[in-house]
Amino acid sequence: MHDLIRGLKEKNTSKIVLLVADGLGGLPMEAGGKTELETAKTPNLDTLAAEGTVGLSTPVGPGITPGSGPGHLGLFGYDPIRHQIGRGVLEALGIGVEVGPRDVAIRGNFCTIDAEGKVTDRRAGRIPTETCVKLVELLRKGVKIDGVETLIEPVQEYRLVVRFRGDGLGANVCDTDPLQTNMHTLEPKGEDPASEKTAKIAAEFLRQAKDVLKNEKPANFLMMRGFAKFPDIEPFADIYGLNAVAVAVYPMYKGLARLVGMTVVDAGKTIADQFAVVKNNWDKYDFFFVHYKYTDKTGEDGAFDEKVKVIEALDAELPALMGLKPDVLIVTGDHSTPSKMKSHSFHPVPTILWAPATGRPDFVTEFGERACNAGGLGQFLAKDLMPLALGHAGRLQKFGA
Repeated sequence: MHDLIRGLKEKNTSKIVLLVADGLGGLPMEAGGKTELETAKTPNLDTLAAEGTVGLSTPVGPGITPGSGPGHLGLFGYDPIRHQIGRGVLEALGIGVEVGPRDVAIRGNFCTIDAEGKVTDRRAGRIPTETCVKLVELLRKGVKIDGVETLIEPVQEYRLVVRFRGDGLGANVCDTDPLQTNMHTLEPKGEDPASEKTAKIAAEFLRQAKDVLKNEKPANFLMMRGFAKFPDIEPFADIYGLNAVAVAVYPMYKGLARLVGMTVVDAGKTIADQFAVVKNNWDKYDFFFVHYKYTDKTGEDGAFDEKVKVIEALDAELPALMGLKPDVLIVTGDHSTPSKMKSHSFHPVPTILWAPATGRPDFVTEFGERACNAGGLGQFLAKDLMPLALGHAGRLQKFGA
């Protein structure tokens, strides 16, 4: 598809906005009930649904639960199965850490362990970023590993980045997060000789880190996830001919944007700030990726009512974006995060494609999972959204005679 699009793409002045409400899709808490999105009062999203076309996006494939990386790559039009990106690289790029050919980047999560070494809180109570900065400084002073250059940087709340730089390092190393509480963290293990070398370095790092952090509360240890090297991926602009900008608050999503070559700008702190940034940059770019985190965060916390509130907060700010009159506006999520499951899930994601000049409205008049199941877009793979956006934006020539 990318080869085809490269041959058909053409320039014009149309504007495309991709608004990603992270983890948007949900589930009823009880059989027969409503999801978070169906419960929320969303007059502006309902208007977009009524005027546009809706459906359900499958991030990777039927039954496959995606991480945020694959979920976003699909929305950017890349096949997430072909382009498998480690979370460590995304976290590193998100905070401006260089990742070169001799590097392995890792996402770290500060956590809480008990006297037996079992995990009691995988996120250490979501410690504030100020505490994260302090803990990272302790690690910088206290962890020393011979034969490898180690970089440690704070990210946000309980998250940090660790980068190992050295010769012959591999990234096929298992995560040390057991993914549930009341269990010991896992030992890093490599799947090949180069990755086993990295695993041994990681094990020594963790051994020293445990000693450095043993008297800290509540974050007295850390887990390593997403060991990764920089991938070979074609730039977004080369494929689509779009000058793209990312308006994201959280570092990982800035990293995803940088990975595909988007410009990243200061997004402020709130969704109102983000829409203001879009307005201020409206004349500079063709494509705007806007990321809204809180639908995912509340879902992972199992906070159904809070997820409803943050959906309503997003909806309340939408007139500022709609007032810019984009040629194409897509509202979707990178995956579902039902409060009932407290995690990402495989469920398809409600999606609106709003293109006033070229849209073909269906009979749906509200935005929700059941409504989208009856929509004109049907169920589709997320990677097919970008060609649809380009077509509606008048940015693809006719194919063939």
